[in-house]
Amino acid sequence: MSRDHDLPQVPSRRLLLKGAAAAGGLTAVPGLAHAASPKAAPYVNPLVPHRADPHIHRHSDGTYYFTATAPEYDRIILRRSRTLGGLTTAAESVIWRKHATGNMGAHIWAPEIHRIGGKWYIYFAAAPAEDVWAIRIWVLENANADPFKGTWVERGQLKTQWETFSLDATTFTHRGTRYLSWAQHEPGMANNTALWLSRMADPWTLTGPQVRLSTPEYDWECIGYKVNEGPSVIARNGRLFMTYSASATDANYCMGLLTIAADADPMNPANWTKSPTPVFTSNDTTKQYGPGHNSFTVAEDGRTDVLLYHARPYKEIVGDPLNDPNRHTRIQTLGWHPDGTPDFGIPVADTAKESV
Repeated sequence: MSRDHDLPQVPSRRLLLKGAAAAGGLTAVPGLAHAASPKAAPYVNPLVPHRADPHIHRHSDGTYYFTATAPEYDRIILRRSRTLGGLTTAAESVIWRKHATGNMGAHIWAPEIHRIGGKWYIYFAAAPAEDVWAIRIWVLENANADPFKGTWVERGQLKTQWETFSLDATTFTHRGTRYLSWAQHEPGMANNTALWLSRMADPWTLTGPQVRLSTPEYDWECIGYKVNEGPSVIARNGRLFMTYSASATDANYCMGLLTIAADADPMNPANWTKSPTPVFTSNDTTKQYGPGHNSFTVAEDGRTDVLLYHARPYKEIVGDPLNDPNRHTRIQTLGWHPDGTPDFGIPVADTAKESV
């Protein structure tokens, strides 16, 4: 998910309805995507160990800015590099820490960094320290040209139409309009979260209707938890493609896909088509499990599409998957089928560490 003039990048959480009901983006890179094989990934994996829900913003100067969930769920980090491979060894800075009490005091999840209107914004999920499952979407802003400098100002909660479990916000522009997509529990619905879309009045304010694009309905979306979350958007070949993640955050975690024609109204849910089968799943051959919460970017050539996601290198987990720190950021080339739809392939195997 990238921003207006930022290249595509694009975003899991396991959504709990503890007791009672729980409770960008991307500007597509111009031009036709290359049909590179997703099986041939010229990258070292994992790209960044112990970082889940990866998001990359490729700035107009070609610099890659990386952020992701830290397993302690207590801070927001940034890395940057002139190359994708360089993110592995790039210095990591903590640009914000959770509050000791009150709002934004727990479960700091799934940050995304975006450049909007000459400022930097980070969207992330957080809960009050005293009510750790009351998770909502929050926004930080930095007016400095360098996001590692200046001051990150807390713009507060991004309000949706309900005060319910909500997270995984991503923003993108399409035909001059900025949108926010996110995951949220709808009161009265027998699921954990569905996917939502709204236009934006400014980087921290929604405007107009908020429409539900997808709710967990297939068996593969409802294993452990009934979850649709982590939306991410890429525009190619006359269409918008929105990936999302489904089921619990163990080996059952996987990615689904929504598709809409570029000239159709994205605010009309009927214009979106949902794949009946997952598009990216665990793989016993490559020993990668629970791939999901992805983002998109482009390679250094400015043309080759790249998929970022997290996965674990083993299937069996002791205890709550959210307490397991080994969701690693992974990277591989995104391919394209002859009909213009994305070819995700399979999560590639780990590679030996070597210079990139």
